[in-house]
Amino acid sequence: MALAYVSLAVGIVGIVVPGLPTTPLVLLAAFAADRGSPKLHRWLIRHKTFGPMIQSWERERAVSRKAKWLATIMMSVCAAIMYVWGPGMRILGTTVAIMAIVAVWLWRRPEPGRISSAASLDEATTTADSV
Repeated sequence: MALAYVSLAVGIVGIVVPGLPTTPLVLLAAFAADRGSPKLHRWLIRHKTFGPMIQSWERERAVSRKAKWLATIMMSVCAAIMYVWGPGMRILGTTVAIMAIVAVWLWRRPEPGRISSAASLDEATTTADSV
């Protein structure tokens, strides 16, 4: 339960603080709440902002294109800030490499509805072939 509340709190702070990843922390909060606080999990699922994102992830492991772009832009802004006021090239290089890996992973995730649309198309094709 504590993990759910702490993740949610830090994720909400991440909305206004560059560098704190809101989406993964909210997803972690939903995961932890599902196991420790059904009331918080229900609230998160029904939330106007967080609900659709959590439902897409739980149902399809999908991330919206808007979230992908926002995350990519925020990582780029953080990399630029680190470059200007950074702690050194080694830390900058490591951090940018990690952000690049995260961005590649993120963009490889399907978008909501794409999986179910593809599955529906496969079912329709299979049904048409058998008739």
